[in-house]
Amino acid sequence: MALTGLEIYKQLPKKNCGECGVPTCLAFAMALASGKAALDSCPYVTEAARENLDSAAAPPIKAIKFGKDSVLGDETVLFRHDKTFYHPTTLLIHVSDSLSDDELNAKIQEIKGLEFERVGLQYSIDGVAVVQESGDAARYAKVAATVAEATDKSLLLLSNDVVALKAALEPLASRKPLIGSATADNYEAVVNLAKDNSVPVIIKAEGLEALEELVTKAQALGYKEFVLDPGSRTTVNTLENLTQFRRLAIKKKFRPFGFPVITFTSNQDPMEEIMEATVYVAKYASAVVLKTSKKAHLLPLMTLRQNIYTDPQKPIQVEPKLHSVGNVDENSPFYITTNFSLTYYSVEGEVETSKIPSYILPIDTDGTSVLTAYAAGKFEPEKIVEAMNASGIADKVKHRNIIIPGYVAVISGKLSELSGWKVVVGPRESSGIVSFSKTLS
Repeated sequence: MALTGLEIYKQLPKKNCGECGVPTCLAFAMALASGKAALDSCPYVTEAARENLDSAAAPPIKAIKFGKDSVLGDETVLFRHDKTFYHPTTLLIHVSDSLSDDELNAKIQEIKGLEFERVGLQYSIDGVAVVQESGDAARYAKVAATVAEATDKSLLLLSNDVVALKAALEPLASRKPLIGSATADNYEAVVNLAKDNSVPVIIKAEGLEALEELVTKAQALGYKEFVLDPGSRTTVNTLENLTQFRRLAIKKKFRPFGFPVITFTSNQDPMEEIMEATVYVAKYASAVVLKTSKKAHLLPLMTLRQNIYTDPQKPIQVEPKLHSVGNVDENSPFYITTNFSLTYYSVEGEVETSKIPSYILPIDTDGTSVLTAYAAGKFEPEKIVEAMNASGIADKVKHRNIIIPGYVAVISGKLSELSGWKVVVGPRESSGIVSFSKTLS
């Protein structure tokens, strides 16, 4: 069980020095107990006290690292508006060892092509789950090696056969794959295999009570690099388990469930499978294994994931520099907007549709939209002129026309006076840019 604030306070040096960022040791102890402070903030805590306070200082959900920069867990809140979510759900594509060599190569190439760019952000699949379904240990090891050689993505090696799992893992141990699954029947062998190779392991049992018991037994083997699988394969039951895990770990500090959770989609129809995966991404899954590897299916899921794991207090922004659309020249129109990602890319998309090469300068408004920025004093003529001078636009065009959003027509007079340029009031909405562009001479 987690320690209370008073129990933690008894272990602290009681200097009340304030160097930890709070005025007293008691206040620091209370912050530590609630997960709002780190023990490392105290420069005077003794090693003995540090050891005693490990349970209070540790995050409620342990961070598990595997493969290429994949981090699972390490979350501290139920809702992102409480603080933020840190590690986006890891998405892995199921690859069966029962595929023929040609089918396997085609699947690998399809996975390697899962790279997307949307509103200036790069999306990609995080890893590959190599699943033994052939019953042939040698075939499984060969497929795992083939996948590992073909891609640098994170690997999950999944088999119920400990011999096959060992044969696939040992040549790839340096890649730090996640392996699984340790069950009530084989947990000693699988956990020890993971421990010997310093890789994380999936602990799987059906039902929360059975899983708690198995986690406790596995920890007794002297290893704690775990990812949990509650064994449920229906959307309703999985959602229920994910919610229970997060609540018990965050609210109750229940250590047996203080590990990341992995889920597996069960729907055979790709569209239904993606709908199922969205539930898991939205509600606490640390990793999701999917069968579909089609771009059209996965992009919506990745977009949802990006939205959920974007800090709600920090809007997505584009770099506030001069952007060009098409083959611009000295006669190209010059648009002004804000650096809020949605606003900028709406403008850019309409400018592209107009087929008139143009310059666009997003003003740094801390990622807020036009009206919001204007109301907050972040879209003022002085700031626009400063950005124009820094961009060098005067050296790129021979005209002196600025196109501003119609919603801020009120700034046109002062902007013209400060810049010396003619201010053209554009449409209020970006959707009007195509028809508006036809009026430009």
